[in-house]
Amino acid sequence: PFFVNRGGLPVDEPTWERMWRHVGRIHPEGERVAQRIRGAADLPKIPIPSVPAFQPSTPIPERLEAVQRYIRELQYNHTGTQFFEIKKSRPLTGLMDLAKEMTKEALPIKCLEAVILGIYLTNNMTTLDRFPISFKTHFSGNYFRHIVLGVNFGGRYGALGISRREELMYKAPVFRTLSELIFDFEEAYRRCWHTLKKVKLGHCVSHDPHSVEQIEWKHSILDLDKLTREDFRKELERHARDMRLKIGKGTGPSSPTKDRKKDVSSPQRGQASPHRRNSRGDRRPSGEKKPADSKAMPDLNGYQIRV
Repeated sequence: PFFVNRGGLPVDEPTWERMWRHVGRIHPEGERVAQRIRGAADLPKIPIPSVPAFQPSTPIPERLEAVQRYIRELQYNHTGTQFFEIKKSRPLTGLMDLAKEMTKEALPIKCLEAVILGIYLTNNMTTLDRFPISFKTHFSGNYFRHIVLGVNFGGRYGALGISRREELMYKAPVFRTLSELIFDFEEAYRRCWHTLKKVKLGHCVSHDPHSVEQIEWKHSILDLDKLTREDFRKELERHARDMRLKIGKGTGPSSPTKDRKKDVSSPQRGQASPHRRNSRGDRRPSGEKKPADSKAMPDLNGYQIRV
C-alpha cells in the first residue's frame, strides 16, 4: 500500500498528510481503509533496498552502477500520487534533506526525485561532475517532459535516472562528448516514437550537501526546431566547454566551507552570490530567450543552515 513504507511502518507526517488528501478525494472510506491496513500485523514484509556503501578503492563507474541499481530497486511511481514535493527553487541543502527522507521511506519515485537522489548518493564522488538534463518530446499530439542527471567522469559522459523506459534512464559513462550522450537519448526517444523538441542543460552541482546555492537547471535551452543538426551539436559542445571553464575557474561543483561561513548570519545573501550572478548572466538560450524569473528567491523554510 502506498501509505506505508516498504518496512510496513507509517511514513512521516508531512508525506502522510499529502497522500491522505489525495486518498480522501478519490476514496469515500479512505481513512478507515488506511487505518485498517496500518494496524494490520499480518502484512508481509517488503524488502527495503539498502543504500549503497563503497570502499575508498571502488572505481567510480562501479559506484554509479550501484547507485543506479538502488534507484531502480525503489521502482517507478505508477500510483498517480506524488510522494515527495520537490521545489526546484529550494537551496541544495533542503533538497539533500528531502533525498535523505526518500532513502528512509523507500517509496517509489519519478524522474525528478531520481535526479535529487542521484545527487545525494554521489556527493562523496568529488571527481564526478553532475548536471541536470531535461527533455521535452512530442508524441501523438501531446508533449512529454523527462529529466536525468548527467555525469562526467574522466572526460566521459553518462547519466543516472529512472523512467518507464529502460533506454531513457541509465547511461554508463562511456560517451566521449556531451553531444554523443544527447544523440543517444534522441535515438532512444525515436525508438519510442517520440520526437525530441527541446533540451535544457544545467551547470554542475556542488558536492557540498550544506550549500545554500540553488541548482542551475536551465543554463542552456536548445530548441531543435530553431537549430540545424550541426548547430545543435555545436551548442551542446559549447555548453560542455562552459562547464569545464567554470570548474577550472573554481566556481564549479565545490562549495568551500570558508566562503559559506561568511554568509551564515544572512542566509539570503546566497541567492545573490557572485557565482549565481555570473551564471545567470552567462546563461545561453541558444535559439530561445528565457523570460526573467521574478521568483528567484530560494525557499528558506523547513531547513537550518549548518556550519
